[in-house]
Amino acid sequence: MTDRLLVLRKLTVLREHAARVQRRLPTQRAAFEHDVDCQDATAMSLFVAIQEAVDIALHLASDEGWGVPGSYGEAFHLLAAHGVLSETLAQALSAMAGLRNRIAHGDASVDPARLWSEVPAGLAALEGYCRAVASLASGGFPEPG
Repeated sequence: MTDRLLVLRKLTVLREHAARVQRRLPTQRAAFEHDVDCQDATAMSLFVAIQEAVDIALHLASDEGWGVPGSYGEAFHLLAAHGVLSETLAQALSAMAGLRNRIAHGDASVDPARLWSEVPAGLAALEGYCRAVASLASGGFPEPG
């Protein structure tokens, strides 16, 4: 049985970090590309937000007996297979899981221009995810016993 309070706490952290990205992001790409501190803060907040989304997906999959995904990206597709998310949203979140991995491993592919281009779709996907999971939670996960 899924721990509703745990899911709601993780959603709160996810939303807080997504809001930090939104607040910090300059309106101009050039400003972002020249501000290493902003790039670092954006990457870290995105990492935390995406990790919370992954954690929620893994909890749901495990607690509801839906199986064990083979990757973070697959966790979102598993939620789609069980009607929690649309396949389109799962695909967008899977891409965000890839970004999370690049940030975590310090890959050179986390260049400022690419990060800048991924942020808008990533924030939209995370917001859609929050709505879907909050809706599921409001339907009433059984309380842990």
